[in-house]
Amino acid sequence: MKKTIKIKNLITIGVYSTVYFLATGLAQLLSSIVIPGLSSIFVPAIAALLSGTVYILLCHRVQMFGGITTMGVMMSLFFIVSGHFILAFIPSMLFALLADWIASKGDYISRKLNVISFTAFSFGLIGPILPLWFIPGMYEASLIERGKDADYINRLFAPINSTTFVLSMGVTLICGIAGAIIGYHLYDKHFSKLNERHVHQAS
Repeated sequence: MKKTIKIKNLITIGVYSTVYFLATGLAQLLSSIVIPGLSSIFVPAIAALLSGTVYILLCHRVQMFGGITTMGVMMSLFFIVSGHFILAFIPSMLFALLADWIASKGDYISRKLNVISFTAFSFGLIGPILPLWFIPGMYEASLIERGKDADYINRLFAPINSTTFVLSMGVTLICGIAGAIIGYHLYDKHFSKLNERHVHQAS
C-alpha cells in the first residue's frame, strides 16, 4: 500500500531539516576559518561530510517519497528569503527531487542507493556558487545591489576559473560519498536499534 506523509512525518522531517540546516551553517563557519578565500566554493563539500548521518536517519525514519524533497524545498526557501542569488534555489529543489527518487528505488533502506541519493542531494548546495562560473556578470550585479563593496567582490571572484570549478564539483562528489559512509557508520553504532524500535512501533 502506498504510504502518504502524515503530520508526525512532517514534524520528523522538520526536525532533521533543522539539524541539516545547522550542519550547513557549521560548514560555512569551518570553511571560512580553514580555507579563507576558497570557503564559498567548498561549502557544499564540507556540508556533505558533516550531514551524512542526518540524511541517513531521515531516510530510515520516514521511508516514504517526499521527505527528502521537503528538506530540499526548505533549503530552497532559505536561499530565497536570505537574499542569495535569485536562481540559487533551483539546484536545491531539483537535486532533492532526484535524490528522493533514487532512494525510493531501494525503499529508503538500500545502503547503496541511499549513498548515491545523498551524494546527489549534496549537489543541491551548489546553487549559490554556480553563478560565479556561469553568469558572473549577473552575479556581480546582484552583489552590488546587496551592498557588497569592490574589495569583497574581488576576493570572491579571485579563485574562480575552470580548475576550481572541477575541483569544487569533484570534492563535493567525493565528500558526498564519504559523508554517507560516515553517516552509516554512526547510524550502525548509535542509532540503528533505536530506529528499528521506532519503525516497529509505528507499523
